[in-house]
Amino acid sequence: MDMIRMTGGLGNQMFQYALYLKLKSLGRDVKMDDKTQYERENPRPIMLWCFGIFYPQASAEEIEVLTDGSLAFFHRVKRKIFGRKSLEYHEETWNYDPQVLEKTPVYLTGYFQSEKYFQDIEEQVRQSFQFSEKIWEGLDDDLENRVRGYRKKIEDSLAVSVHIRRGDYLDNEEAYGNICTEKYYQKAIELVRKRYPEAVFYFFSNEPAWVKKWVERVYTKELPFEIIEGTGEEYGYLDLFLMSRCNHHVIANSSFSWWGAWLSLGQPETGKKMVIAPSKWHNRQDYRDIYTGDMIKITPKGQVLGDVAEETLGI
Repeated sequence: MDMIRMTGGLGNQMFQYALYLKLKSLGRDVKMDDKTQYERENPRPIMLWCFGIFYPQASAEEIEVLTDGSLAFFHRVKRKIFGRKSLEYHEETWNYDPQVLEKTPVYLTGYFQSEKYFQDIEEQVRQSFQFSEKIWEGLDDDLENRVRGYRKKIEDSLAVSVHIRRGDYLDNEEAYGNICTEKYYQKAIELVRKRYPEAVFYFFSNEPAWVKKWVERVYTKELPFEIIEGTGEEYGYLDLFLMSRCNHHVIANSSFSWWGAWLSLGQPETGKKMVIAPSKWHNRQDYRDIYTGDMIKITPKGQVLGDVAEETLGI
């Protein structure tokens, strides 16, 4: 048996579930450990239910077997004498690690943030991440009407999602600071507007009030935009749902908006979409394989990297 430990918020859970699908496609017996991380104090909510997903859950006993973590007296003595015989494997780097797909039996830990893990089963992943009607259950009338209203506006316009993550990122400046700068967002918006002058920008953020002030200060009244409000972290799946309905995307260094862009089908008539990403993903780790081939990278200073086609930039 193989096992994947779930951890993090919805974006991370989706990468881990995509890896689960890949291992299953290889004929492996796979279960998800959704206990170890989520039974700790103040865990992030597990939200894969929003896709109607069901997965085999590993039991505590099965987790103990693969990690050699039993607290029974015999097992503690055995570890004391022979050492721990855990089958745990943590992805070697923050980039694509082929050993993740090769080791078996194995207890896998990591984030697996690369399309390379599941690129050859892309359609299966897309089918799995279709939003269920369950996303509307339990919402009060005000929130449901608000989200349905946003959806209609998005689908009736040439919609661009812009993800500005503050909050927890500001608390960890060493890791995330000076990546998605104001210059990054201004250059990204400039590129989109050159290519699509009729674009309407929908801002998603964990600090919507700050974003509203910033947009109004920088663009006065010239930018057609809307701030998505009323969807706190407990309803993060609603933000992802709305993001995925947008045609083009300016993402943050976040697995959440990465998936919002990936799930998007682009413009209905052409399937084309612009996905703009920060050129650096993390200040302490080298992320290369998080980027997909269609992403346009912009530095914190607002410089476009690489050989970007003139058609893409609209110049």
